[in-house]
Amino acid sequence: MDKASENNLYCMSTLLCFCFFLHLISAATDNMPPPDYGSPKLILLNCGESSSQLSDGRSWTGDVGSKYAPSSQNTEISKASTQNSVPSVPYMTARIFHSQYTYTFPVTAGWKFIRLYFYPANYSSFNAANAIFSVSVDNYTLLRNFSSYITAEALKDDRLTREFSINTVDGFLNLTFNPSPNIPNAYAFVNGIEIVSMPNIFSRTATVILDEGLPSTRYQVRNDTALQTVIRLNVGGKDISGNQDSSSLFRTWSDDTPNIYGAASGVTSLWNLSKTFEYTDDVPSYTAPMEVYETARSMGPNPKVNQNYNLTWYFTVDAGFTYLVRLHFCEFRPYINKVNQLVFKIFIQNLTAETEADVFVWGGQTNGVPVYRDYAITIPSGPTLDLWVALTPNVLIGSEYFDSILNGIEIFKLNDTTGNLGGPNPVLHPQPQVRTNLSNKSRQSGNSTSVVVGGVVGAIAIVALFCIALAVFRRRLKRQKDSRPSDGPSLWQPISVQSNSHSAGSAKTNATGSHASSLPANLCRHFSFAEIKIATNDFDDTLLLGVGGFGKVYRGTIDGGSTKVAIKRGNPLSEQGMHEFQTEIEMLSKLRHRHLVSLIGYCEENCEMILVYDYMANGTLREHLYKTLKPPLPWRQRLEICIGAARGLYYLHTGAKHSIIHRDVKTTNILLDDKWVAKVSDFGLSKTGPTLDNTHVSTFVKGSFGYLDPEYFRRQQLSEKSDVYSFGVVLFEVLCARQVLNNLLPKEQVSLAEWALHCQKKGVLDQIIDPYLKGKIASECLKKFAETAEKCLADQGIDRPAMGDVLWNLEFALRLQESAEEVGGVQEDTENDEAPLAIPASGRRDWDMPSGNVPDSRNSGMSMSIGGRSLTSEESDGLTPSRVFSQIMNPKGR
Repeated sequence: MDKASENNLYCMSTLLCFCFFLHLISAATDNMPPPDYGSPKLILLNCGESSSQLSDGRSWTGDVGSKYAPSSQNTEISKASTQNSVPSVPYMTARIFHSQYTYTFPVTAGWKFIRLYFYPANYSSFNAANAIFSVSVDNYTLLRNFSSYITAEALKDDRLTREFSINTVDGFLNLTFNPSPNIPNAYAFVNGIEIVSMPNIFSRTATVILDEGLPSTRYQVRNDTALQTVIRLNVGGKDISGNQDSSSLFRTWSDDTPNIYGAASGVTSLWNLSKTFEYTDDVPSYTAPMEVYETARSMGPNPKVNQNYNLTWYFTVDAGFTYLVRLHFCEFRPYINKVNQLVFKIFIQNLTAETEADVFVWGGQTNGVPVYRDYAITIPSGPTLDLWVALTPNVLIGSEYFDSILNGIEIFKLNDTTGNLGGPNPVLHPQPQVRTNLSNKSRQSGNSTSVVVGGVVGAIAIVALFCIALAVFRRRLKRQKDSRPSDGPSLWQPISVQSNSHSAGSAKTNATGSHASSLPANLCRHFSFAEIKIATNDFDDTLLLGVGGFGKVYRGTIDGGSTKVAIKRGNPLSEQGMHEFQTEIEMLSKLRHRHLVSLIGYCEENCEMILVYDYMANGTLREHLYKTLKPPLPWRQRLEICIGAARGLYYLHTGAKHSIIHRDVKTTNILLDDKWVAKVSDFGLSKTGPTLDNTHVSTFVKGSFGYLDPEYFRRQQLSEKSDVYSFGVVLFEVLCARQVLNNLLPKEQVSLAEWALHCQKKGVLDQIIDPYLKGKIASECLKKFAETAEKCLADQGIDRPAMGDVLWNLEFALRLQESAEEVGGVQEDTENDEAPLAIPASGRRDWDMPSGNVPDSRNSGMSMSIGGRSLTSEESDGLTPSRVFSQIMNPKGR
């Protein structure tokens, strides 16, 4: 080889070596952090704090002077004014933002959990209600016009955590807080920020849930998708805190009990720890902690019961978004060891997700193998609603076990087409006093003073008008003294110097400065507003019993704490007002009966309308029938409650000088005291009945959908038989334990009254009764009870029995039940009966007719009153559509 060739070969070898060396350097630097500082896999930022502190075994870095918060302009730090029971880190300090502010975090490519921590307390001079702001990450809006104060109030929680999943690229993650520009005095704040690097847990495609009959499709969560975690449930198990997450992703899993629909909670199971449990390549350890797969909830050991209900969970979600629903399964019961041995259906939002779910098959025909299935469902735009997940056995497969199983649930909200994840704030009644100016920014500064002045003047005018109206209302009551029929002294009398007294107690001097009662002391008691505030601990929400059409109802105590009461406070925004307040006092102050709720007194100070009743320890009848965690009522106890309510209505119709028509008979207006005695309540819509010369009272239609007398609606002629019709609906509601209106059911089943009558005429009523009651009702008792309810629902009032006849028939049905139990002809039904399940009818399959042509799962938590939507029904198998619902347009009512 000549010298030139040797030189060329040497140069080429040197060049190759140099290129190879550059390649090694390039490969090494590709995985290196940015040159300024590293990109940690975990960032914990305690906002508003300068030093590092420990919490849950983790070290939180203060953001004061932090490299992640480069500037403090237009921000300040503050400590919460109250602590309650929240941890100090990261909740007791906050960073307050007066204008847009951005945190900058160095990140590497890949998916990240972003968790934001909020404690909506007052900070320095900042009102928690004014914290309304948006949060964004690069091109995604995580929260929009978010109020942690309203959200925490709605959830009854002191603190909030919001978790998001974002796929990032190499560089920086910019987290921006922006106070809502159209809200006066609005500011943004945050207590803690957590960023955790995570594997891609969304790599699998999901089955898209569509309307029945449409072909199934697949959905892929792309790398440019942002997600918000709605909920994680450890089904059948306890809470799992973030530091118990075995994959170090610090995810929190909650007990599923609060999300179970109704009393049908099934049974829980625990993994036998002596058995082998292993993750797989398809389901690696980071999918979910082992504790999730080691516990489960199934339907129970009774196959007959399991065939007639759904094991159902419900979750409040924002409409207008697509949701990824992930269900975790692990079949660890040793007796499940064959294909098709246990097959069940899965419904999401009342649509079929799986018809033949076999966890044993999904696990490769091996026990103890964790698996999960992803489903995507789009919730149409509209108000916030519930998302339902339901399981029920597939009885058509011929499985050995009629059961289902679930170990965990995760639900993620996906961003919309604009990159937004923010939903609306919950609605509170009344809403926080935060004034909103929706004008554009250029007009805002010039009009701010006039807006504030106008708002104050308007508020004063409204309050003044309301007080004047109350004064007029009282004067009208006085003028009606001589024209109103009465059983004794007139209800309203001139104010005189007299002491207040309990309806059944001794005289009591009012030391609070309130005026003496204008009601006779032996009938009704006047309370000062100061007394009411003391009785309710200033209307403490922890004492809230419920919310009705008139307003909120609180539990309270009077007379030094010796007497428990229920206090109903009128809501000025309610459609019910002075007239209902007046009617309630007029009716109940003159009526005393064992089966009518007792009115103790009232308060009318400070433009308030407040009523005070005897406390009913066991709440409403409906609370014990469906959509409840309370145990089911035995059949005999249900009968006795119906009899008690019938006695109360019978007294209204016949016991007073003039008959009284309740006009709003329903299960929420039947209350139960501590001894389970039924008492009819809520007389705000009641009317004095017709005179001897008339059969009815002509009046506007008022009442509640589902219970409304069709004859009364058509002719606007009210009679005692209108109450009889409503009570007939109550009887079927008690028997079937389902809602009286459920528009998610097939059309012929929407109305319980129509559907029950149809089944009664077809002789298949036993197919739709509460499955918990099956085998516990004597056949003759059921026959008499159903015949009584059927007669009550006659289309024309003249064909319906009087309430006295209804009462007699129910008492006879009770005797039939007792006789059958005495001779052993039916399973004795007592309060101590060991029944593992109570079945909520609107979340199960007990509407299936023997022909099998009725869909398996239809659930709803909806109820409607007059003034709502119209319901129509097509003829189905001889069932005539409701002439009432098809005529409703926009009537004024309750």
